[in-house]
Amino acid sequence: MGATVEQALEQLKSTGVRMTPQRHAILSFLMHSKSHPTADEIYKSLSSSFPSMSVATIYNNLRLFVDAGLIKELTYGDDSSRFDADLSEHYHAICRSCGTIVDFDHPPLTGVEEAASRVTGFRVEGHRMEIYGQCATCASRHN
Repeated sequence: MGATVEQALEQLKSTGVRMTPQRHAILSFLMHSKSHPTADEIYKSLSSSFPSMSVATIYNNLRLFVDAGLIKELTYGDDSSRFDADLSEHYHAICRSCGTIVDFDHPPLTGVEEAASRVTGFRVEGHRMEIYGQCATCASRHN
């Protein structure tokens, strides 16, 4: 994983962003999460500690963190984006049954980017690869 919560907070402060307890809690939750949570999942996890915090607060702060380059937004064509604080080059395996997303490391497929650039003329800025199937838990339920 990249930056620590403290480094991320310092980066935000240096750009003039005021650090609130809610902001700290959201960022800390994301940076310690391996589950690629949605905004609603973050809200449900933090609402007991911050009863006055709204879902809108979560969304606004997630947008701020994405814009600051502290987290990535993962969209999969549905309404609920997921958020990932691991900014390293890595890929995802996604369970089609329960929606679990698991990180896995693999050497970056730079050859795919070079081929895409050569064939299409695009100036490639990156790529995302996803593996789909069933996680071990769901697969064992269906046997």
